[in-house]
Amino acid sequence: MTLPLDSASALPVDADRALLVGRVHVAGTGAVLVQVRADGVFDLSALAATCSDLLELPSLPAALREHRGERLGSTDPVLANSAFDARNPSLPWFLAPCDLQAIKAAGVTFVASMLERVIEEQARGDASRAESVRKAVVAVIGDNLSAVKPGSPEAMRLKEVMIAQGVWSQYLEVGIGPDAEIFTKSQPMSAVGTGAEIGIHPGSSWNNPEPEIVLAVNSRGETQGVTLGNDVNLRDFEGRSALLLGKAKDNNASCAIGPFIRIFDEHFGMDDVRGCDLSMRVSGVDGFVMDGSSQLSMISRDPLDLASQAIGANHQYPDGFMLFLGTMFAPTQDRHGPGQGFTHVVGDVVTVSTPRLGTLANRVNTSDRIAPWTYGAGALMRDLARRGLPR
Repeated sequence: MTLPLDSASALPVDADRALLVGRVHVAGTGAVLVQVRADGVFDLSALAATCSDLLELPSLPAALREHRGERLGSTDPVLANSAFDARNPSLPWFLAPCDLQAIKAAGVTFVASMLERVIEEQARGDASRAESVRKAVVAVIGDNLSAVKPGSPEAMRLKEVMIAQGVWSQYLEVGIGPDAEIFTKSQPMSAVGTGAEIGIHPGSSWNNPEPEIVLAVNSRGETQGVTLGNDVNLRDFEGRSALLLGKAKDNNASCAIGPFIRIFDEHFGMDDVRGCDLSMRVSGVDGFVMDGSSQLSMISRDPLDLASQAIGANHQYPDGFMLFLGTMFAPTQDRHGPGQGFTHVVGDVVTVSTPRLGTLANRVNTSDRIAPWTYGAGALMRDLARRGLPR
């Protein structure tokens, strides 16, 4: 199956006025920060050496509009060359748009996914038990907690009732309690971009994509823009024990971000993000198709509240951070038989899209069969030094 890697798919519907920042790999040069437009890809290196540095600039929209960098090529050929299986290494291709930023994620921020985490926990990671556990859990706590404000007196009274009924969970604690779950999804520089393979651990038999909005936040805690992400998740590993969260979330190529960061300006801001509806499709080599969606308006904590819980007097990010906001998408569609639910198959094509951010497209493989991650912060620093760029 062909990955949708063209301007019509990858760019926002209003690309003519969108400020889009990305990164491309250029042979003999390494990773290059770029501005992406429908008419081409333009070098931003003279404005900022890294994406992390760029997001620190004051009056960023004006700086991007005024900058005139070298044109590195037309957008469509660079997108086409981003397909992992059709790549000409001598030509540019897109990488994840972030670089030195920490990659963080907020968990259990939607009621639907919160209930699925509780179900994973109760099923102990066994997919065959999920449906019966789901019915039992919903029978006790219901399936509509969307009116409960996390940390509110009402939420605390509900907690007391659930404890008394013996159904309280660590996932409910972060779902409706005062403190959000903020964890490290992946390491700086480890995210893959559009067109790349995404990885699932070869030992996992119950896993899924998680389509999400990702905030781009600088060291001062200012959200400068947003992009799309796929927070690949191993339901069986985390279901066995929450202490396996690192193994469930952080594997080779298990984090996809892109295609580009859309910078906030007078045409696009946080209110537009709050109204985003994400669409996701999984198309399998076996003919299986699954469509899903995630409405950010259904999130239980405001995106800026989540960002403020990630950074502050107790925790700093000198290079900024990317923050996955969580998803309401929790796949239950049977793939391999009644009651088995959904899990990935090698070769699945996964697309995450929303009209004003474009489309992130990847193909699934096991993490041990994907090219190892080798281009880290040290490699980037050596490339910048060779080019005479400060960092």
